[in-house]
Formats: sequence, C-alpha cells, structure tokens
Amino acid sequence: MSTPLLVAMAQRKMSTSLIVSMALIWAMLFWGSNGQLTATFYATTCPNVSAIVRGVISNELQSDARITASLLRLHFHDCFVDGCDASVLLDNSTTIVSEKGAIPNAGSLRRFDAVDSIKTAVESACPGVVSCADILAIAAEASVNLSGGPSWNVLLGRRDSTTANFNLANTALPAPFENLTILIAKFAAQGLDTTDLVALSGGHTFGRAQCSSFIGRLYNFNNSGSPDPTLNTTYLATLRQRCPQNGDQTVLANFDPRTPDGFDNAYFSNLQTLEGLLQSDQELFSTSGAATVAIVNSFSSNQNTFFQNFATSMIKMGNISPLTGTNGQIRTDCKRVNGR
Repeated sequence: MSTPLLVAMAQRKMSTSLIVSMALIWAMLFWGSNGQLTATFYATTCPNVSAIVRGVISNELQSDARITASLLRLHFHDCFVDGCDASVLLDNSTTIVSEKGAIPNAGSLRRFDAVDSIKTAVESACPGVVSCADILAIAAEASVNLSGGPSWNVLLGRRDSTTANFNLANTALPAPFENLTILIAKFAAQGLDTTDLVALSGGHTFGRAQCSSFIGRLYNFNNSGSPDPTLNTTYLATLRQRCPQNGDQTVLANFDPRTPDGFDNAYFSNLQTLEGLLQSDQELFSTSGAATVAIVNSFSSNQNTFFQNFATSMIKMGNISPLTGTNGQIRTDCKRVNGR
C-alpha cells in the first residue's frame, strides 16, 4: 500500500475518532447528568466489562451475521418502553406480561440467548455488578463498531427494572407502516428530535425485516390497489419476487441490498434512489417539504457526519429514563426478576 494512501487512511480514522469524541462530550454535557450515567461507572468494579461483551459478540458473529443488527435493535426497543431498563428482556411470569409478545417485538426481536451468554460471561468476571440494561447499551455500541460503524464511550450506571410494560410496547415503538408525522411524534415523546429520528433510523443500514413489515407497500398500498408510488420500480419487482402476495410473510429481506451486514451510510443513498425497505424508512426522504430530507442528503454525502450524529443520538437515546442509584436492581438472570 502506498505511503500517501496510508496517510489518507490514518487521517480519515483520526477525523472519525475526533468527531465521535466531540459527540460524546456534547452529549454528556446535555444529558449525562440527567440520568447520573458515566463512562467510568465500572472502572473499579468491572473494568473489563466492555471487552467481555465485545468478545462474546465477536465469537457469535462468526456464525450469525445478523447478531449485530439484532443487538442494536434490542437496545432501541428497550429504551422506547419506560426507558433503558432491560424490561424488554423479561419473560412472562405470574406477575409480568412480557414485552417480547408485543406486536412490534414478536418475530422482530431475536438473540436473547446471546444476551444470556454475555450476562453469564460478565457474571463470571464480576458477579452481581453489571446490569442487563448496561449490557444492552454496551452490546449496541460493540455491534455497530464491529460492523464498521463508529465507536463511542457508552455512558453506564443503569439498573434493571422489576416490571415490563406490554401495553406501552404496543403503542410507543415506531411501526414500519407509520408516516413521518407519527414517527416524529413518537421520537419527540422520548425527548428525541428530528435529527435523532433520521440518525437512529440509519441503524437500518444493516439487518433484515420480514415480508410482513413491508408487503403492504408492494401490492395494495393504503388500499389503493397499487404499490407504494415512492418505491423504485426495479426494487419493487425484486421485493415482489421475494415476497409473493400470498407467500410466506416471515421470509427476510435485507434493509440494505448492497452492504447488508456493514454499518455505513448506504441506507441514506438507498432512500435517495427510492429503495428504502420500510414505509417508515422512505418517509424520511419522500415526504414533500419535510425537514428530514436535508438531513438524509447530508448523511448520504458524508459518512463521518452520519457517524457523528448516530453516536450522539445513541448516547441521548441510552439516557432515556434510566433507573439509577437504589432504584431497580441488578438482575442475575436477565430473563427474570431476582427472587422470582
């Protein structure tokens, strides 16, 4: 490799690192104090926790290319329901109706077993110290970075809930068929703005979705008898082949048809060519006059800008109503409340 190319690569790496570091500082100034979270929370009690989490994910990644997107989604679906408290991990019990069965989660969330494996490894090194909520936050960052995305210092100190909220999971989480007005409102309810909406939607730059999540766009959009007019016709034909009108709606399609397992800014370029998989994706670009269009264009033209904003928005999202101090508990088993 030539010396000029090496220098260019090094400069790009330093630029991305600086951008993400600045994003962390900015996010900590505005949100870090609210939830009493800190990047050094386990510095003395479990200093290797991030390396342990990353190691388990790296091993799992060898046999499951989808795990990184799945772990990121778990953190997102957790934080949007009563805050980042690991409630999404709780199984049904005599006192709990699990969020796993809610419409946005059933058939969508996966790799709870990987979270259990991470928890086992962490408990072996630091018994009773690290919460399941923090494990989800660390796993989300590691997943993004292992897939080629940015890294950031995860703010920690969350504790785990002793309850779940099935009903809220059915209403608070964004749905794949919702329009931009509803999406903006749901993010605003969590203290997240329009830039956060676009940046976090960029998490769909990797992973898969079932045909059931978008088949309404392919044949009879909004009962019109026609497909969604914001779908690229070539892409429409490809999706129809994968998802026949009366076919198996659990079949999976890549969010990003070009780099399906890599974390990059291709998601936004896809929106510009009308190749967003979900209606909720394409709405960001195809809604006339929307403020989100300029943000999509910005992220598409500059990957570092997307990475900076994604890191900032992840830190912000991770600080939605955390349980801290003596609230909640540190679950020894992420699937159930201690003592039950």
